[in-house]
Amino acid sequence: MQFNQALTDELNLILKFPSDSLLQGIKIHKDAGEEVVAAVQRLYEKGIVTQADGGYLTDLGHDLHARIEVVAQALNNTEAK
Repeated sequence: MQFNQALTDELNLILKFPSDSLLQGIKIHKDAGEEVVAAVQRLYEKGIVTQADGGYLTDLGHDLHARIEVVAQALNNTEAK
């Protein structure tokens, strides 16, 4: 499985949610880019966010957020090992 643009948009959107509080969410406005609006709709349909325009991460969304952060940090690490 490869990361296509739609999946990348979803991953990036999940990372925009605050990780330090379960009581914070995001709102995607209708004037956001088409790719962002489409990504949040797909995340809602998959049960990852609570609203079609963002809202809060579900339990699944929080689990994914933590895992995506680990992957992003590992891939963005610029130190040579």
